[in-house]
Amino acid sequence: MVHSDSDPPLLNHYGTLLCHSTQCDEPQTRVTMEECQLPLIDLCDLGSDDEMVRQACAAAICKASSEWGFFQVVNHGISSQLVDKMRSEQVKLFRAPFETKATSGLLNNSYRWGSPRATCPNQFSWSEAYHVPLTKVSDEACYGDFKSLREVMTCFAAAMSELSRLLAGILTENLGHWKQASISNICDETTCFLRLNHYPACPISPEIFGLVPHTDSDFLTILCQDQVGGLQLMKDSKWVTVKPNKDALIVNIGDLFQAWSNDVYKSVEHKGIQRTSSRRCQKNRVQGWPSQVST
Repeated sequence: MVHSDSDPPLLNHYGTLLCHSTQCDEPQTRVTMEECQLPLIDLCDLGSDDEMVRQACAAAICKASSEWGFFQVVNHGISSQLVDKMRSEQVKLFRAPFETKATSGLLNNSYRWGSPRATCPNQFSWSEAYHVPLTKVSDEACYGDFKSLREVMTCFAAAMSELSRLLAGILTENLGHWKQASISNICDETTCFLRLNHYPACPISPEIFGLVPHTDSDFLTILCQDQVGGLQLMKDSKWVTVKPNKDALIVNIGDLFQAWSNDVYKSVEHKGIQRTSSRRCQKNRVQGWPSQVST
């Protein structure tokens, strides 16, 4: 595999950790994972004229959040055209030279790669990302030469934020009216982030994590996953692989929402497994090609 000048020095960093690893650093063993279909919820039902249908949809969201901590939504209001534009802009962004990404201050100087705090190979994530506060998404000064990215990111972040407010509202209403007064604070723009992830192809081993096992520390994460896959989550004390769905967004509960709900909703451990091809995604946290928004 030929190293591209756009790739961060992941191999060098991983090699250093490998040289200094100890006997307690157990190697990861790849086993065949059961593939799961996350609960799939059609958000069109929330607009039904039938109150029973609306209530059933809201109940399904709350049940999935309690039993799985993860679920998928379709008919979520974010057009496939906007998702495709976001992915196209993301490709151009991550194909920029590593030096440009690391030193030019792009996207509020939010570029990160690998795992700086890792002390052994099992703590290392083979990935790169931008973690952008929503308050900075429309800031023209953040984009440098990537002028076309600003318009697309602004539209994408706004659409994901609207969806996060809808879902958070349903989940908080289920907890009782005393919680609803705080929903505007949870989904306030100042507490939300848009994360752009890229998982470069790894030339070493498929056992290396794209993203190490973790729970999300935020309230709510909405993930736009690519079709390469690689997301795994803990279900019934075992790892299962999430089957990609090109029409769906993935939603998961974060640590803060679990605590805030008194453990009604579950923040579930998950990880990214490396594939032989490069992946990118958008992630929106109310914190391939994945991207995400977090609150």
